[in-house]
Amino acid sequence: MKDAIRRNFDESVTAYAEYERQTGRFAALADRLCAVMSTRGDRPLWRVLDAGAGTGISSRQFTDGSTIALDISRSMLEANPVEHRVQGDFDQLPFGTDSFDAVAFTASLFLAPDPARAATEARRVLRSGAPVGAVAPLGWTTLDNEDVFTPLSRESRSPSGVEAVETALEDVFTVETGIWSFETTADALRTFHAVPAMAARLYPRLEATARVERARDLLAEVEGPLRQHWRWFVGV
Repeated sequence: MKDAIRRNFDESVTAYAEYERQTGRFAALADRLCAVMSTRGDRPLWRVLDAGAGTGISSRQFTDGSTIALDISRSMLEANPVEHRVQGDFDQLPFGTDSFDAVAFTASLFLAPDPARAATEARRVLRSGAPVGAVAPLGWTTLDNEDVFTPLSRESRSPSGVEAVETALEDVFTVETGIWSFETTADALRTFHAVPAMAARLYPRLEATARVERARDLLAEVEGPLRQHWRWFVGV
């Protein structure tokens, strides 16, 4: 599965940037997560591990100190502007024990097939009392709170669900959680699933072009204003 995830994101750099250009969604998530994490822990967030940093949208939010960008996808990292970039795996972080003042999984921990192992590794590299943060998708709804995918007879699935992420973090941290909701559009929903890595949530067995085309056809008739919901977690 990890090889598939790596390939998905290697193929997604351009489409990912286009979705962010239209919506600013991942920057908003990272900004909110950074703000909450900054009020937890017992020291400033000076040395931060941005785990699943991608093209650097989240990395740019942690600017007060030294940020290390880690991602499984080399192509995503090559587009990341921060100075310190490392290609690596959540399951075996290539860093020493007690190395960081914070670990942020902005929209990434749910992509790990084994979030429990990733959470344990985060605990290992964090200094005592330092915070971990994560954000995971709850889905898209109409303004009447109907799941967009219910009438489409298709689920949008992550490698690990929100419950698995929550359990993984709660096993090693004392966790606070909440929900962030964003007003959005049907066009943004379609642009999100034009990203090959995101279209894999709907059609994981298809190759990149085919899954994006199928997602486009599936979502073509979705209309009206929507909401996108994310659950956030901060633990110490």
